[in-house]
Amino acid sequence: MTTQQYQLVSEHFLAQARQELAAGDLPQASEKGWGAATQMLKAIAEQRGWEHNRHRHYHRTASRLRAETGDGDIFRLFAVAAALHENFYENDMEAPLVAESLDDVAALLDKLRPLLAQT
Repeated sequence: MTTQQYQLVSEHFLAQARQELAAGDLPQASEKGWGAATQMLKAIAEQRGWEHNRHRHYHRTASRLRAETGDGDIFRLFAVAAALHENFYENDMEAPLVAESLDDVAALLDKLRPLLAQT
């Protein structure tokens, strides 16, 4: 996929996550939130020529972006997205926490979008 396609999928997944949350499907809302975060990281990694086809690459990309920008929230918010991914399997988060976590994913995307425009 192209950088733009990853970005579009990211936005689509976040919208789907909110719909799944409203429908009460917390595991699917969680997984779509994770997907929104990783697709945006893939967009940046693709644009910069970084590997992005394994979980460890998402962590590495978030870490590199944190170091590059000095913004520790990037990695912290990514960790929230990773917790959503875990919730897909465990289903132990309650709806308010999933909703708050999706807000954090949206905040992460807000931080990442301008990084796409810089390169």
